[in-house]
Amino acid sequence: MKNKRTTLFVMLLAMFIASPVFSASKEEIDADVKASIAEFYEKSQAGKALSEKASGMLIFPKVIKAGFGVGGEYGEGALLVKGKTVEYYSTAGASIGLQFGAQQKSQVILFMNDDVLKKFRNSDGWEAGVDGSVAVAELGAGGELSSNTAQEPIIGFIFSNKGLMYNLTFEGSKMTKLVR
Repeated sequence: MKNKRTTLFVMLLAMFIASPVFSASKEEIDADVKASIAEFYEKSQAGKALSEKASGMLIFPKVIKAGFGVGGEYGEGALLVKGKTVEYYSTAGASIGLQFGAQQKSQVILFMNDDVLKKFRNSDGWEAGVDGSVAVAELGAGGELSSNTAQEPIIGFIFSNKGLMYNLTFEGSKMTKLVR
């Protein structure tokens, strides 16, 4: 059992080290972001309304997570301000604990005021739960968002879960600016 964990840890570490080598181009990220925004708006009218009020919108169209005791995740996306891409980012995280499987998910993070957006953009690697708390949006009946969540300064949405692992959290994910 220990050898399997060690092997998996080495594989995950290699995946994260190799990720920049196989990173997507601006055009690929932009196309995936555009498709994810359309899907997001289709699935959540409340999310669409909030995004129109947000100072910034960070979209990670494809975040891949895998784990067997030790896990990791990685994805690339873009920060939009007033509907225009201003910067590209990666998200990465590692975890230890009861987990097994793999999944792909899409993430949208809304920065609801200029102060939290500025803090995010000026950071040298921003970690959810440390540098800012992300309120995970849970939609109720009829696709409505709870009034408490709608008033948070940073609101996150996770959708399009595909795979065998279930984990709806941003905590521990580190967002780092990409040079493109």
